Amino acid sequence: MPRALRRLLHLVLFCPLSKGLQSRLPAIKVKYLLLVWLGLLIASWVIYMQYASYSELCRGHVCHMVICDHYRRGIISGSSCKALCEQRTLTLQHCMSTSSTYQVYSGLWKERPVVIKCGIEDPVKIDGSPDSVLRQEMSLFDKPTRGTSMDEFKEMLHSFLKAKLGEQPSLSTLVDRVITLADVNQDGKVSLAEAKSIWALLQMNEYLLMVALQEKEHTPKLLGFCGDLYVTERVGHSSLYRLEVPHYLQALVPEALSTSLNHWLAPSWPRRARITIGLLEFVEEVFHGSYGSFLICDASPRHVGYNAKYDCKMANLRSVASEAVVRGFLRGRRCETNADCTYGRDCTATCDRLVKQCNTEVLQPNLAKVCVLLQDFLLFGAPSDLRGDLEKQLRTCVTLSGLASQMEVHHSLVLNNLKTLLWKKISNTQYS
Repeated sequence: MPRALRRLLHLVLFCPLSKGLQSRLPAIKVKYLLLVWLGLLIASWVIYMQYASYSELCRGHVCHMVICDHYRRGIISGSSCKALCEQRTLTLQHCMSTSSTYQVYSGLWKERPVVIKCGIEDPVKIDGSPDSVLRQEMSLFDKPTRGTSMDEFKEMLHSFLKAKLGEQPSLSTLVDRVITLADVNQDGKVSLAEAKSIWALLQMNEYLLMVALQEKEHTPKLLGFCGDLYVTERVGHSSLYRLEVPHYLQALVPEALSTSLNHWLAPSWPRRARITIGLLEFVEEVFHGSYGSFLICDASPRHVGYNAKYDCKMANLRSVASEAVVRGFLRGRRCETNADCTYGRDCTATCDRLVKQCNTEVLQPNLAKVCVLLQDFLLFGAPSDLRGDLEKQLRTCVTLSGLASQMEVHHSLVLNNLKTLLWKKISNTQYS
């Protein structure tokens, strides 16, 4: 590096406000150098925070180590184990985790893009050594025990699914589906390792929901598993909006700026209408389905994705819970305010202040939460001849309540009106 350039760099980085610099350069140049210095400082801070966040959230190597150790010891099994631990044709690539205890990675399986997910023990409970990680994870695979018969395992599954989904006439069908998934080598039997793996997977809410909703169009397909690690198809766009400001930059980036950028980066309005129709169809799918009703307890744009054809795909089902689970959580729960009667982020019921217990009926139904999300996603750039009707329909939608008197006819009417309005606009076009 030339001496003059090194000297200038030293002045910019270490002496931006020194009297020597001010005496040598005009005031306007000092301002420019100060801005450069501040830019470098902010960039360094962002890089450091990104690295720190990555180190904290991205622990896929721990998942890989634990899973493959258990597989080699014959504790677990799965259709993806050989590819992950022996053939190395299933590889973890880009980290997408938002929690250190739930790892999410994009990856490749035989050159096919996939998403790989696995749970991991809370790092607070681990003393830092690999052996302690393995000891903590062993508790995941402690059921069923050796000596459990096939009939006993089916009864275990039926009781578990009944507790999670409620009493449903189709539970035996779901049990058979789980048994089929567990039977990796398709020999008509379920080994102890296969049973331990599928049991551990079912403890993860998203996996259970994906199995229950697997035949639904807007649920990503399950491709394989190994222990409590599972592989799904990759959704091309894993959020409704392309730009997501990291939490440590939210104070620096005005919300209006990020909103404007997302509007500019968003797909064209007809394509957004197509995504919206798919999202409304998902709301229909989880309402009184084959295995009961499900509630969306965090209607976040980060959980709703879409593929290259602009078909809606739910990129994250962790915030979806069965009505049975939510009611079980609320039943008998002590409270002072409605906030005490909240499951997840926004499945909120009322608090009966006389007896100081939560009611079990959630105030806001799925459709109203989704319409709150759609007010921003769908209205900007909407055709002028449609905007008035669209605003009116969305206003009606967001005021819906979860009262039983409204749940059937009124909700269906609002949902169908919205779908019809959008479909008429994009039908018989390239976007339909």
